[in-house]
Amino acid sequence: MRRLYDQAFEILQQEVKQCSQKDLVGDVGAKIVLKRLEKMRLQSGDSLTLDELKDLVYDQFPNFSESVLKKAAKVNRPPGIFPKIVLGMAVLGGFVGLVALANLPYPMIRFPVAKTFPILLLPSYINMDYNYRQAVSLVEQSDQLVNQATAIADIELGVGKVKQAQKHLDQLPVWFLGYYPQAYCSFMGCMWRFTFDEYEDARKNIGRMESKIFQEQNAYQEYTKAEQSIQEAQQKFQKLPPGNEQQQTIKVWQTAIDQLEKIPPETLAGKLAQKQLATAQRDFQQQLGFVAGSIKGNTLIDAAMQFASQAAKASQNPPHTAQEWQQLIKLWEEAIRRLEQIPTENPSYSEAQKKLAEYTTNLGISQTRLQTEKDAVELVKQAKSAIAQWQKLARSKDPDIGALMSQLTDIINTLEQVPAGTTVSQESQNLLRSAQHTWDKLSLN
Repeated sequence: MRRLYDQAFEILQQEVKQCSQKDLVGDVGAKIVLKRLEKMRLQSGDSLTLDELKDLVYDQFPNFSESVLKKAAKVNRPPGIFPKIVLGMAVLGGFVGLVALANLPYPMIRFPVAKTFPILLLPSYINMDYNYRQAVSLVEQSDQLVNQATAIADIELGVGKVKQAQKHLDQLPVWFLGYYPQAYCSFMGCMWRFTFDEYEDARKNIGRMESKIFQEQNAYQEYTKAEQSIQEAQQKFQKLPPGNEQQQTIKVWQTAIDQLEKIPPETLAGKLAQKQLATAQRDFQQQLGFVAGSIKGNTLIDAAMQFASQAAKASQNPPHTAQEWQQLIKLWEEAIRRLEQIPTENPSYSEAQKKLAEYTTNLGISQTRLQTEKDAVELVKQAKSAIAQWQKLARSKDPDIGALMSQLTDIINTLEQVPAGTTVSQESQNLLRSAQHTWDKLSLN
């Protein structure tokens, strides 16, 4: 005789499928319940009662339809079972006090009773049966949620299931594990055998899952911390100008990426970290390239500014000789050459162009001043040569006054063309005053 018949199984199966779509346990609970029902279909013994059916499904689906359970129990229960239950309850009812005493949690009382009249320990067996079922069910759920987690919510739900399983295991009397309650199990159809090995396996399984949960939680904390550090560093980096603070942010960013790599890959957080790692490294390399370009561009700008500073310093306190102006021009040209090395795609290109426009203007001014200095020197040279010739003519016998005045006029015109602000400006003014004074004296004769 089977404990669960096909017609009852089909009724229950339909309701399980419907409950799995509504209940939080979902597919995990449905697999566990259907596995139990399949086991009952293969097991020989008395047909499952309504209470037994409840025990099989209620721990997974508390809202399981009672009307469906009653219907399944009705088609599954063979005739004659209900009178046996009533009779058994009536017999037990007469020994309430004795049963209460026999079920006290003291080995010195339960051991003799278990050997001589084990039926008196029915309440203890019922409690053991209930806690055993709950423990097994919760261990199965915990295993599904913890070891096959797809999100941190599964781990968090698994934490609660493990605690519940531990609580039910704690209710099992370890000292009584070697005593299999044959009378109770023949009457109620137990699915278990209380053995110490089985108990220890359950304990070890719970212990492994507790360790797994601890590892998962720690790994997820590290993952969350690293992810947050990456986001903060990335956002901060974009707002910082090149410098020491930006370099420090890069170090924090790299450390956070390294932390992602260290998260154990067998954990849920490790799997999430591996997915994010490629993106994080790509973004970091892109920004690092940006920084490298900025550093190179800034280095060239700094070098150009050094040459420009020297040129500006040397241009102070004019006038300057042509040689000095040529040296200034070389400094401006070197500064410009450094700026022209910065490509258009470099982050410092815009700033470099501003400096380039300023330095090019200064170079043009220096080149103009150089030419002005050269022209002034050449004019003074011409004037001096003309003065020497005039003096030679003036010392001759019977000099031609008209010719002397004409030459003085040319000399004066030449000296008047010498621009101000050159190294020969003062000399040209002195020569000009002398030439004008001489011309005035000649004009009076």
